[in-house]
Amino acid sequence: MPLDAFMNTFAGNPLDRASDKRPDAAWIAAQLASPEALAFPVWNGRPFVEPAKDGGVQIAYVPTRLAEQLSEGREHLLFLGLWKETAVFAVDLEGEANPAEGPLAGMGKFEDLRRIALQLPATEAAIIGTAKAMFEWRRRHRHCAVCGQPSQAIDGGWKRRCPSCEAEHFPRTDPVVIMLPWHGERCMLGRQEAWPKGMFSALAGFLEPGESIEEACARELSEEAGLRTRKVRYHSTQPWPYPSSLMIGLIAEVEDDEGAPDQTELSEIRWITRDEARKLIKGELDGMAAPNPMAIAHQLLKAWAEEG
Repeated sequence: MPLDAFMNTFAGNPLDRASDKRPDAAWIAAQLASPEALAFPVWNGRPFVEPAKDGGVQIAYVPTRLAEQLSEGREHLLFLGLWKETAVFAVDLEGEANPAEGPLAGMGKFEDLRRIALQLPATEAAIIGTAKAMFEWRRRHRHCAVCGQPSQAIDGGWKRRCPSCEAEHFPRTDPVVIMLPWHGERCMLGRQEAWPKGMFSALAGFLEPGESIEEACARELSEEAGLRTRKVRYHSTQPWPYPSSLMIGLIAEVEDDEGAPDQTELSEIRWITRDEARKLIKGELDGMAAPNPMAIAHQLLKAWAEEG
C-alpha cells in the first residue's frame, strides 16, 4: 500500500501480507502448490539475487516446488504475502555448503544484504528485509519460552506453537530511537571506536519498558552525550533486519551545543554547521565520513542540512 511518508531502505514492502489468511493451513498449502507462486532462498541470512537490466541486482525467484524440496519441511518456509494474486514465499537455508554451487547452480548467487541493499529495487529490499528479520527470529526462538520444548512454525511461518504446553509465540520487533541533536545552527554527531575510521553518525538506543519515544530520546542524549533535550520531532521509521529492530528517526533540539562523549557508547562527538553537514553528505568534509545512505541516520542528517 503506497503511503504519503518518507520511505527509508527496507520500508515500502509492496506485498499484501494477507495476514487474515495465514491461520488457514489449507489456503497456505494451495498458494504453495499454485504454479504461479514464487519463492526466493535466503542462505545464512544472504538473499538469492541475479543481475538486473539496470545494472543493479534483483531477487532471483525459484519455483515453490524447488523451495519445498530445499526446505525439507514447512519449518523453513515463510509466506510473505501476495503480489496482486501471486503468492510469494521465502525459504531459509542453513549450513556450510553454498546452495548456489549445488541445487541452485546457474540460477543466481547469494549476496550480503548490507552490500547490495542500495543496488536492489527499493520494494525488493523491503521484501528481503522482512524475510531476513523473520528468519532471524525463527533461529533465536526454536524452543518454547514457557516450557523449553521445541516449538513448531504455523500461520505460514508467522507464529510458533509449542506442542507440549500449547503456548503461542509471535515475532518480536525491538524499537530503537535514533536521533540527531541540534542547537542553533549546528547539529551533533557521535562516533564509536569500533566504527570505520572517521565515521560519525546519529545517536541511538533501545526504548525501555514504560518509556515514551520522547523520553527515550532525552535519556539517551543525556546518557551518551550529556545533553538536555528541549523538543523532539519525528522524521520517519526504518525496519532494520539486524536482527529485527524498528528505528524511530527523530530530530531533537537541545539546550546547548556542548556535551561530552560518555566513553562507553561514544568515544567522540562533533558539532557541525548545516554547510558542513551538506559537505559531509557529499563526502567532501575532511576527516569525517557520513553514515551509509541506506541508514536512517544518513537521512536524518540530510533532512536537517536541507532545512536551512
